[in-house]
Amino acid sequence: MSLHHFFLDGQVLELETEPCFALRLSPEDAKHARVLRLEPGEHLSVVDAAQDYFECEVVSTDGDIVVRIAQKLDASEDGPTVVLAQGLAKGDKMDDIVRHATEVGVSGFVPLACSRSVVKLDAKKAAAKTQRWQAIARSAAMQAGRTLVPEVSEPVSIAQAVDLFAEATAVLVCWEECPATSTIASALGSAFEECGVRDVRDARIVVVVGPEGGLSASEVEALAAGRRAWPVTLGSSILRTETAGVVAPALVLYECGGMGRGGMSCSDSPGLARTAQ
Repeated sequence: MSLHHFFLDGQVLELETEPCFALRLSPEDAKHARVLRLEPGEHLSVVDAAQDYFECEVVSTDGDIVVRIAQKLDASEDGPTVVLAQGLAKGDKMDDIVRHATEVGVSGFVPLACSRSVVKLDAKKAAAKTQRWQAIARSAAMQAGRTLVPEVSEPVSIAQAVDLFAEATAVLVCWEECPATSTIASALGSAFEECGVRDVRDARIVVVVGPEGGLSASEVEALAAGRRAWPVTLGSSILRTETAGVVAPALVLYECGGMGRGGMSCSDSPGLARTAQ
């Protein structure tokens, strides 16, 4: 059975001087803990402000949640750093993409203001949306038991994204006009060979997914002009942007997992989908 999971923003557990101490939860997390009706003797997993990972036993729930450390755990996440650059999508689609891609294992999000994005955000709205997406990423990471909360940047333009991704191991631009041979697996194989990657956990991979209607040809050209950038196909089926935004990074993590374990090569594999409304 998985443990209830919490992140601490301002508390380092190894600095606690008493064997039993109160967890300094955020107001939202404290409310969540009350809803869980935790009982003494239950165990929690906690990632503290130093990014250390602990299993803690609940000692008391009278007021604060008082715990003792049961054991320190391994806080590493097995896999590369995968960042999703997602074209701004309308309605609640971005909320769903951030939530589900966090569960899949995405390490960061860069919302893209694209020519075909229906959503147009001014600075004030962009800041508010970013704060909301950060909260969703945190909640999803807690639910999934992840040891890190993905970072969410404020929306950027295509030109800003090209500069931002300049040092990435690979930038995979999902585009429906690519030939069937331009797969995620083949692009990753080329990128890792070019960079001399020996351990996939050292890789930083950016996956670009367009909004409703996809990326324009000029946007793909601009993104693909960067270092180690490849347009890739996601196959002949048509996925909505909120589906592609989860499937594409999941495929990257799957391919990298196989590469890292030696149980799977960088051979071409059938992909999934271009985006649709």
